[in-house]
Amino acid sequence: MSVRGKDLTGLVEEYAPVCLAEPWDRVGWQLGDPALPVERVMLALDAGIEVLEEASLRGANLIVAHHPLFLQPLPHLRLDEARGRLIASFLQRGIGLYVAHTNLDRAQEGVSAVLAQRLGLSDCRALGVQSGNYLKLCVFVPETHLEQVRESLAAAGAGQVGNYSDCTFAVRGTGTFRPGPATNPFTGRTGELSRVDESRLETIVPAGRLQEALAAMLRTHPYEEVAYDLYTLENRFGNQGLGYLGSLPATLTLGTLGAQVKSVLRAQQVRCGGPPDQALQKVAVAGGSGASLWREAYQRGAQVLVTGEVKYHEGQDMLAEGFCFVEAGHAATERIILPVLSAFLARRCREKSWPVDVYVARKAEEPFWCL
Repeated sequence: MSVRGKDLTGLVEEYAPVCLAEPWDRVGWQLGDPALPVERVMLALDAGIEVLEEASLRGANLIVAHHPLFLQPLPHLRLDEARGRLIASFLQRGIGLYVAHTNLDRAQEGVSAVLAQRLGLSDCRALGVQSGNYLKLCVFVPETHLEQVRESLAAAGAGQVGNYSDCTFAVRGTGTFRPGPATNPFTGRTGELSRVDESRLETIVPAGRLQEALAAMLRTHPYEEVAYDLYTLENRFGNQGLGYLGSLPATLTLGTLGAQVKSVLRAQQVRCGGPPDQALQKVAVAGGSGASLWREAYQRGAQVLVTGEVKYHEGQDMLAEGFCFVEAGHAATERIILPVLSAFLARRCREKSWPVDVYVARKAEEPFWCL
């Protein structure tokens, strides 16, 4: 039984829906052909050359990474630069690259949720919640291209209702149009009335992902002029955050909490801000670069933030308010998601009787070493 790459990444999106990603983020397929078969998948924080070499040695056809390879547009693609050589190597080896970034941070069982669990926090509430309104998108598609357009919209973050993805509705009908003199119609002849079997495809789109959804739709729709409607909805979303605020089982000093974080995360080093003997129980967590959440956490009663990175001036501002922090390293606070996601994908593949092996990269992601 052959399993396509896009089938496997559909399971990733089941776990971390694309619509949860920040509007600026670049998630989804970044390299490779989603239609090609996949037998082995490797999960990693980053898709660098060492991870690619490991994937090749272990026979992986696909890497699912947390951090995007393309977060900003490439000014050029040159083989005398490391980024260009890496991309060329991906393509030469036929290994695909798929990214789940801020959508994996925000997922119900995502990076920060797992971090809160590992530290034993209870009564957790979301921080940095992404909220806003939905729009309804209705587009008229010839039957021959209905599935392509539907898939492209889902991949761009449309059609997510709670924990259900790919939510659409389609009804068949007959579309009519008469191509004008300066047109290049997909079907029909200039000046003649055409009647085409079409479907009215409906879905919902978070307002912040509208432009990406429209671009995806237009790329896959065959018509020169695409007819679609947008409706503003009263429905709102917003219950999953970039971080969490919860309570420790018992009061700990900052020094003890820092040591516990280092042990639980197996971090190379931990840096703390605040008095070592400060008693703490209300803890905020945010994997990776989560220090921007500290003010919200402080205002909501947190006493300390556990995160991956704290900038110098952010640390100064926290200490000025009497707010503590524990900085455990970007990779240390995020790599805990990889075995959890791996277990989920392996279980879902077994349930579907898909012959796909799922691995976590052995390569340590931290770019630093400590004296």
